[in-house]
Amino acid sequence: MAKLYFYYASMNAGKSTVLLQAGFNYRERGMRTLMFTAAIDDRAGTGVIASRIGLSAPASAYAAETDLFADIAASHAESTVDCVLVDEAQFLTRAQVWQLARVADDLGIPVLCYGLRTDFRGALFEGSQWLLAIADVLTELKAVCACGRKATMNLRIDHEGRAVTTGQQTEIGGNDRYVALCRRHFVAAQAGLHQP
Repeated sequence: MAKLYFYYASMNAGKSTVLLQAGFNYRERGMRTLMFTAAIDDRAGTGVIASRIGLSAPASAYAAETDLFADIAASHAESTVDCVLVDEAQFLTRAQVWQLARVADDLGIPVLCYGLRTDFRGALFEGSQWLLAIADVLTELKAVCACGRKATMNLRIDHEGRAVTTGQQTEIGGNDRYVALCRRHFVAAQAGLHQP
């Protein structure tokens, strides 16, 4: 039975690397995958999944209005799809998470989603909230804080490396804008008591 999976972590935990490896494993066995990434994240180019270790692959870019179920069902009707992989899953809408659940339930295709759990304020993203609510399997990937503890939080920093505590939920960036920290150091940095 196909399932909806959510692999979540803070930044720098290797989510995109794990996704690309999973896609490679399917294709190596002659299976067809569909890969999606958020159109809003164009750091490596629109429709490209890229990891910090240099791996990348083309993907279909989705926006808030994309009907993922319709796109996947149409592709599956042309040629069997064995797995769907979604990067930057925190940017999914509630409706899209339910569409992906239908892909698993109605089409029998496993759906593997990878994304952040929380934003720079410690609040859930919409896609993450709904994946945590309805996914069949939840798996936390681990990142490490500079202190050696598990990093679970994403601290946004300014150009001087100071914590940013206000602003839009989504601001695309990498290591130049975000630092993965344990909860203790995240709280201290937001209070100005600790430099990331």
